[in-house]
Amino acid sequence: MTRWSDLAAIEPELAAFGEDRLKAAPAYLATIRKDGVPRVHPVTPIVGAGGLFLFMEPTSPKGRDLRDRGWFALHNGVPDEEGTGGEFWIAGRGVAVEDPETRSAVAAASSYPAEDRYLLFELTVHEVRCNGYGDVHLPATTTWRRDGGVETTS
Repeated sequence: MTRWSDLAAIEPELAAFGEDRLKAAPAYLATIRKDGVPRVHPVTPIVGAGGLFLFMEPTSPKGRDLRDRGWFALHNGVPDEEGTGGEFWIAGRGVAVEDPETRSAVAAASSYPAEDRYLLFELTVHEVRCNGYGDVHLPATTTWRRDGGVETTS
């Protein structure tokens, strides 16, 4: 998978658009339960230390889903039914982070205090998409996939 910093180097405008949308909490993380049924969780993603991260309680079902199956989708929250400000969606795999230096750097970048008990996951990138409804300038690239697929605005 691709780290957030790699996406930002390849598609800086798309990554900046996404980071801006993801900073407006909450975002919504979809994971896959053991029985294959998806579930959705409100989250506050953190862009920092070269990656896209989530802190969570050790008892969180989303942590168990990420540890056991890995796959996720993440979508920014939108403030109204018109989708004001645009949408950003990312899919990839969540990876548990144990490194104390990375944890410290992510905690410093977090908008909330990271409790010692929290687990840390990095969300790696497989595909990203953005969309807007006339009230927002979209980046030149609106879809990026790790396999090299790219879509651009007309």
